[in-house]
Amino acid sequence: MSSLVTFLYAAALLLIVALSVHAGLLWRRVWLRQRQIAQALRQRHQALAGDLRILAASLLDGQLPLIEGAIRIKVLLDSYDTGLANDPRSEALQAIHGATAHIPTHDAWKALERDEQRRHEADFRALESRHGEDARRAARWLLNEAIPG
Repeated sequence: MSSLVTFLYAAALLLIVALSVHAGLLWRRVWLRQRQIAQALRQRHQALAGDLRILAASLLDGQLPLIEGAIRIKVLLDSYDTGLANDPRSEALQAIHGATAHIPTHDAWKALERDEQRRHEADFRALESRHGEDARRAARWLLNEAIPG
């Protein structure tokens, strides 16, 4: 009887050790996956920061039209940091984006009648007149203060 009890204890101990090793391996996989995800998120964040810096600099240099630049910056800023996107210093970017959200882009823009394109272009000029300096100020703020370089 005692050899059967000893055998059962040994089998139970072996089962506990095997399950512990398996659980340890599973936890290691989870830990490695979490590290990979965190690294990918850091890389994405850095890439967004670089893209935002390029767009802001291009807007300020006049290489990117103000309306297009403001829209692109606002969209990326939403993904980069909602706190910065909702900061009062980026209100002009939000205003331009909101005011142009209904305007078709790409092929849909090309499909518009020329008169309708002109009306939208007049709206662009009015937005640029109303929000242009604030949008440039927002771009400078992003470059100089908000986004690490």
